[in-house]
Amino acid sequence: MHTKILRKPLPLAWGLTLLGLGGAALAQSQLTCQVTYAGATQTVVARPVADPYPVASVDIGGRFWFKPIVVGTAQKIDRVLIYSYLDTPTQPLLVHQVKYLPPFPASKTAVPITGQNHVYGGPLERELIYSCSLEGTAP
Repeated sequence: MHTKILRKPLPLAWGLTLLGLGGAALAQSQLTCQVTYAGATQTVVARPVADPYPVASVDIGGRFWFKPIVVGTAQKIDRVLIYSYLDTPTQPLLVHQVKYLPPFPASKTAVPITGQNHVYGGPLERELIYSCSLEGTAP
């Protein structure tokens, strides 16, 4: 017995969204962090992921590791996690962790969500400074 599958064409808006050309899909959510250590600033970007565990940390000046994570989808962010680790001879040591939960401000442009954070670690109290903005979030 053969079953005939009838396929209806999708409305144009659905097709554009599936291709990444529709309204909400145009604005990819992302967290952009400016991270400074020893006078050098680098930009670290995190985009939404379903599973936060495989996200890699970023080496900051050989002294710290910085790990921003956006959990969710391009359309809905479930949480933002930020971890800072001090690099030690045996293993990275967690020195700062923060979690941000919805509601997040809806904006196509960058909106600051962390303020400026100063994280200190190690016997010499090395200083890591960061601030992050969220953009591309839907209402």
